[in-house]
Amino acid sequence: MAQKKITALAFEYIKDEDGTYPAVKSLSEIAGTASILIAAELMITTEFGKGLLFGNITGVPPTEVVILGAGTVGEFAAKTAIGLGANVKVFDNSITKLRRLQNNLSQRIFTSTIQQKALLKALRRCDVAIGAMRGKERCPIIVTETMVEHMKKGAVIVDVSIDTGGCFESSEVTTHEKPTFIKNNVLHYCVPNIPSRYSKTASLSISNILSPYLHQIAENGGLESAIRCNKGLKNGIYLYHGILTNKAIGDWFDLPDNDINLLVF
Repeated sequence: MAQKKITALAFEYIKDEDGTYPAVKSLSEIAGTASILIAAELMITTEFGKGLLFGNITGVPPTEVVILGAGTVGEFAAKTAIGLGANVKVFDNSITKLRRLQNNLSQRIFTSTIQQKALLKALRRCDVAIGAMRGKERCPIIVTETMVEHMKKGAVIVDVSIDTGGCFESSEVTTHEKPTFIKNNVLHYCVPNIPSRYSKTASLSISNILSPYLHQIAENGGLESAIRCNKGLKNGIYLYHGILTNKAIGDWFDLPDNDINLLVF
């Protein structure tokens, strides 16, 4: 691509007017919702499932769900779990994220910073644990193997963070063909890129984000003019006429990189 002097744009790096990444946020919404639906399926599998219905049935204690991370994935996982009638607990070290989560939900739920004692207590009681933490590079390991050993037999872990390493020490990358494995009597689901399981929904969601940008590029007379008019679009450029402008890729592959703002004024 560098030899052909290509200008390349990555949709996950495009920024919106509010400074967020719309494509990443959209896929995170799918992953958060899907994580609960997947857990609901796994709890009734004939091989290892506990036979629990993911709902608040009269006279039956609600399903206990622990969510690690109060970002977009955590928020939509919590919304879906609450909608199904589960009892939800969310852990995150950012009070700002926890406060925003509380404000965005229809009801007050248990929220806490990540404290080993409180987290272990919640994990011991939970039926489902969702890993939705993010890190600058590798996702931090929040739950150790010893903590997983203390979880209920037949409990389900869905590690959405597995594409950046996973936040459960016991997690290992799996595939859509063979998505689960059992470790310490706990069923693990660790498939990277969960939204690809719902390909039509993901495609429609991404198309809704990309279409306005394509129209804007056309109206501005091409990508060159568009990136000068739109800072968010310019942020998505990672190769400009063959010059690498993405520091993360440069560091990863040990390649020289340049600041896009020094090349495009």
